[in-house]
Amino acid sequence: MFSGISSWWSPSPPTPPPAPYDPTDPKMNPLNPKGLKPCCACPETKAARDACFLEKGGDQGECAELVKKHVECMRALGFRI
Repeated sequence: MFSGISSWWSPSPPTPPPAPYDPTDPKMNPLNPKGLKPCCACPETKAARDACFLEKGGDQGECAELVKKHVECMRALGFRI
Protein backbone atom coordinates (compact mmCIF):
# COMPACT_ATOMS: atom_id res chain seq x y z
CA MET A 1 0.00 0.00 0.00
CA PHE A 2 2.77 2.46 0.90
CA SER A 3 5.44 0.99 -1.38
CA GLY A 4 5.38 3.99 -3.74
CA ILE A 5 5.80 6.54 -0.94
CA SER A 6 9.30 7.63 -0.07
CA SER A 7 10.57 10.05 2.50
CA TRP A 8 13.77 11.75 3.51
CA TRP A 9 14.57 8.88 5.86
CA SER A 10 14.04 6.02 3.47
CA PRO A 11 16.78 5.04 1.07
CA SER A 12 16.48 6.28 -2.48
CA PRO A 13 15.18 3.77 -5.02
CA PRO A 14 17.86 1.68 -6.68
CA THR A 15 19.17 3.06 -9.93
CA PRO A 16 18.59 0.83 -12.95
CA PRO A 17 21.69 -0.87 -14.36
CA PRO A 18 23.22 0.83 -17.38
CA ALA A 19 22.15 -0.45 -20.76
CA PRO A 20 24.61 -2.81 -22.43
CA TYR A 21 26.92 -1.26 -25.01
CA ASP A 22 25.28 -1.16 -28.43
CA PRO A 23 27.65 -0.05 -31.21
CA THR A 24 24.68 0.59 -33.51
CA ASP A 25 23.18 3.19 -31.15
CA PRO A 26 24.52 6.65 -32.12
CA LYS A 27 23.86 7.90 -28.57
CA MET A 28 26.19 5.26 -27.11
CA ASN A 29 28.68 5.22 -29.97
CA PRO A 30 29.55 8.59 -31.50
CA LEU A 31 31.94 6.82 -33.90
CA ASN A 32 28.92 5.37 -35.71
CA PRO A 33 26.58 8.37 -36.21
CA LYS A 34 24.55 6.60 -38.91
CA GLY A 35 23.80 3.64 -36.64
CA LEU A 36 25.17 1.08 -39.09
CA LYS A 37 24.87 -2.58 -38.17
CA PRO A 38 27.97 -4.79 -38.51
CA CYS A 39 26.62 -6.40 -41.68
CA CYS A 40 26.37 -3.02 -43.43
CA ALA A 41 29.48 -1.30 -42.08
CA CYS A 42 32.66 -0.97 -44.16
CA PRO A 43 31.28 -2.28 -47.47
CA GLU A 44 34.48 -1.56 -49.42
CA THR A 45 36.80 -3.55 -47.17
CA LYS A 46 34.19 -6.27 -46.70
CA ALA A 47 33.79 -6.75 -50.46
CA ALA A 48 37.56 -6.91 -51.02
CA ARG A 49 37.95 -9.40 -48.15
CA ASP A 50 35.12 -11.61 -49.42
CA ALA A 51 36.42 -11.54 -53.00
CA CYS A 52 39.85 -12.60 -51.79
CA PHE A 53 38.38 -15.52 -49.85
CA LEU A 54 36.40 -16.64 -52.90
CA GLU A 55 39.37 -16.35 -55.28
CA LYS A 56 42.04 -17.78 -52.97
CA GLY A 57 39.91 -20.46 -51.36
CA GLY A 58 39.82 -18.95 -47.89
CA ASP A 59 43.53 -19.17 -47.10
CA GLN A 60 44.09 -16.68 -44.26
CA GLY A 61 47.71 -16.03 -45.24
CA GLU A 62 46.93 -14.60 -48.65
CA CYS A 63 44.01 -12.48 -47.43
CA ALA A 64 45.45 -11.44 -44.07
CA GLU A 65 46.08 -7.82 -45.09
CA LEU A 66 42.51 -7.40 -46.35
CA VAL A 67 41.14 -8.95 -43.17
CA LYS A 68 43.30 -6.60 -41.11
CA LYS A 69 42.00 -3.55 -43.02
CA HIS A 70 38.40 -4.67 -42.53
CA VAL A 71 38.90 -5.19 -38.78
CA GLU A 72 40.50 -1.74 -38.50
CA CYS A 73 37.54 -0.18 -40.32
CA MET A 74 35.05 -1.94 -38.04
CA ARG A 75 36.92 -0.87 -34.93
CA ALA A 76 37.05 2.72 -36.21
CA LEU A 77 33.23 2.61 -36.19
CA GLY A 78 33.21 1.42 -32.57
CA PHE A 79 32.56 -2.28 -33.10
CA ARG A 80 34.32 -4.61 -30.69
CA ILE A 81 35.99 -7.28 -32.80
